[in-house]
Amino acid sequence: MQGQVTIEKLSKTYHTRQRKGLFKSEEKLVEALKGVSLEIKPGEIFGLLGPNGAGKTTLIKCLTTLLLPTAGEAWINGFHLTKDDNQIRATVGCMLMGERGLYWKLTGRENMIFFGALYHLSPADRRRRADEIIESLHLGDIADRAVETYSSGQKMKLAFAKALINDAPLLILDEPTNTLDLPSARELRAVVQELNQEGKTVIYTTHIMAEAETMCDRVAIIDRGEVLALGNVPELKASLNREAVIRIEGVISAKASQAVQALPGVSQAATTPVNGHVQLTVVAQDHQALLPRLIETLTAHNAVMQKITPEEVTLEDVFIARTGRTLADDTRVK
Repeated sequence: MQGQVTIEKLSKTYHTRQRKGLFKSEEKLVEALKGVSLEIKPGEIFGLLGPNGAGKTTLIKCLTTLLLPTAGEAWINGFHLTKDDNQIRATVGCMLMGERGLYWKLTGRENMIFFGALYHLSPADRRRRADEIIESLHLGDIADRAVETYSSGQKMKLAFAKALINDAPLLILDEPTNTLDLPSARELRAVVQELNQEGKTVIYTTHIMAEAETMCDRVAIIDRGEVLALGNVPELKASLNREAVIRIEGVISAKASQAVQALPGVSQAATTPVNGHVQLTVVAQDHQALLPRLIETLTAHNAVMQKITPEEVTLEDVFIARTGRTLADDTRVK
């Protein structure tokens, strides 16, 4: 096990009950993880990219000992998952549930000191770490107020602060910029990059492809519990080097999208709501040859096209090429 995190064929299956009528229900198996294998190297920011319901949070809950995997093995910081859980918890900083992991009747500073005690820091070290983090994250104006008075964004920043209290070598951050405004999200990402430059390894889950592109050394694209693609951003984009991406914005029906998908040379076609209209993203072998047939097909299906743009490949395009869906799709089991 050379990686700071090594995962071998990790699986997680839930047993749920689905209601059938008023008095009947039946048991249903949900495979949240399906034999995931990864190695995360020391000192990198490793991104887990996928839509809601892809299995990202389930994976990191297993890695942080909050969930017991159904099968497979993992080693975190040299410790075996399920055998060395106390050591794993001591060497990982987690931001897993956002504001739900905070005590709202305590102040921000009291929250950090309390969680420092759970990591067995001495009283002096708890206060010192809390002071350092409050200064680093510019929380001085709110640190001594009760958390119940915080905005959603302030609670998220405090949840991030809590993850830093034990100065762990590995940080696991689950959608850390969720609910943050743009300046706060930019500030948090800068802090994460600074911590990484100081030597910390970071696992960073997101469904925002721009974050993954700018933040991560390597990315695993996850969907429905499986790793579909793994590599650095240039490698993943290069995997579509023989294909091009065309985006069409306008009024486009589902039938029109399906007709485009059926065109020869089209690998995938997926729609996303944009500004009250529909954006159709088409991944194709030869966009110059395809474009006339694409316009003809959409016109035949009464589509109104406002903008047609051939664009550079993005991580979301890689995801679309692998799945036929966009990252905006929610794949959670209802």
